Amino acid sequence: MDRRSFLALAGGAGAAALSAALFRRWLEMTPAVHYPGRAEGHFLRERGKLPAPEEVIETDIVILGSGIAGLSAAWKLEREGQRKVLMIDGPQPFGNAAGGRFGELAYPTGGHYLPLPSPESVHVREILFDLGIIERDPYGEKPYYDERSILHGPEERLLFNGRWQEGFIPTEGVSAGELGEHKRFFAEVERLRTLRGSDGRRVFVFPTVNSSRDPAFDALDRITLKDWLDQQGYRSPTLHWYLNYCCRDDYGTRYDKVSAWAGLHYYCSRWGQAANAGNGAWLTWPGGMQVVADKLAAASGVRRRAGTAVSLKRGGEGVEALCFTLEGGVARTTLVRARKAICAMPLYVAARVVENIGAYGFDAKRHTPSYAPWLVANFLMKDFPRELPHAPLSWDNVVYQEPGLGYVVSTHQDIRVAPPGKTVFSSYVALSDRTPEAARKWMMGASGDELVALASADLTSAYGWKFAACVERVDITLRGHAMAAPLPGFRSNAGLKALRDADGPIVFAHADLSGFSVFEEAAWWGVQAALKVLK
Repeated sequence: MDRRSFLALAGGAGAAALSAALFRRWLEMTPAVHYPGRAEGHFLRERGKLPAPEEVIETDIVILGSGIAGLSAAWKLEREGQRKVLMIDGPQPFGNAAGGRFGELAYPTGGHYLPLPSPESVHVREILFDLGIIERDPYGEKPYYDERSILHGPEERLLFNGRWQEGFIPTEGVSAGELGEHKRFFAEVERLRTLRGSDGRRVFVFPTVNSSRDPAFDALDRITLKDWLDQQGYRSPTLHWYLNYCCRDDYGTRYDKVSAWAGLHYYCSRWGQAANAGNGAWLTWPGGMQVVADKLAAASGVRRRAGTAVSLKRGGEGVEALCFTLEGGVARTTLVRARKAICAMPLYVAARVVENIGAYGFDAKRHTPSYAPWLVANFLMKDFPRELPHAPLSWDNVVYQEPGLGYVVSTHQDIRVAPPGKTVFSSYVALSDRTPEAARKWMMGASGDELVALASADLTSAYGWKFAACVERVDITLRGHAMAAPLPGFRSNAGLKALRDADGPIVFAHADLSGFSVFEEAAWWGVQAALKVLK
């Protein structure tokens, strides 16, 4: 969709009503576009010539990467009394947990929420309690959470057949037969949540390594979620759309590509409760997961340094990490020597950085996960556009279409007497309507106009041309390798298991070790890596 198409969405009468000044203002709006890690990644891929190190730093433990896994490792090390730690941030501080600001208004550029952790996720509850997000009874059935972190209502709505409705699965104007299938599916989810395999373990839990390995359930990882739905006789178009949306939202990938085990895990593993919130509640903040990342960094007290690792190898009695920064296209390098290293970077990067990674049992060609690309656009709104009736503006607002994932209102959690004068609408797009390779190629060549058109597609469906009149600025973040996609067979990936088990001068910590990108898994591998290097 180009900008001309964008304006035509309102039809001839709506477009004619726009003033010439409004047309010009929208046409002249240039988005700020960010490609986290692109310059460093291309430099790494092309092995640009690096100058000799300007500095040599000695430390006991070096953490390469400042995403949730790296931050969780630093937090655990501090809690165990280890403070001789250096963190090299990587190309973007906090990675997929990063955020940004329009003045006083914070917004997410990556993840924006966290489900209430289930009882098995002891590590997540321990972190949240230490950060003050859980206030009381962290290991009880229903912990008490900071009220400011619990998602306020109205929580979510769906634009379906031209009308807003509460919730994300279509119900209004849907046949009784389809509604019956909805009910049958969620009854099956409730059954699977408590089901245990022949080994006595629950089938779907966080961390996933503690899930049952009963062969009957491992078989779910050999088919896609769509295959499973078809086998179970689910024919409802609205149910299929909803489950496809959920896979795109959590994994960046369509349900006819995602492992059935992963697709069901999305629903069956999350059943955390709270003393001061209803079942299935979420934790969120105006700046998304950057709030948690900031708190983790502060709680760990870790010394951080800008830079990206270009090589990591054993050297002397420990490890050596050569790191670089790019300033105006000019590389500057630092050599870090440490007793041990925690490699907390995505595996497609680690495969190029860790010297002889094959010696760990990881074959980069066979074992590297497929990665889904994402686009996140933040629209600074000088006013709220006029809403359609039926359901009020909610925290998460989704349109019954693809590839958009709807938009989140960043000021939703603010407690105010009246609506704020300005707000931020954060639009998410998983480019799941094309292959990851085609999506990355499109991202590389797309103009600002094309990026804005795609990012605003759901918003223009909701508001028509009136949306443009409310926009003051646009900030777009493109993540070409946003998250590992759990395709069929991901649970039996021998290379991931080999890196999970690695225990020596170099250990690994990243959600990629589980095969998909969620907070619970990233935090788990960060904590496990910290325990290894403490030995």
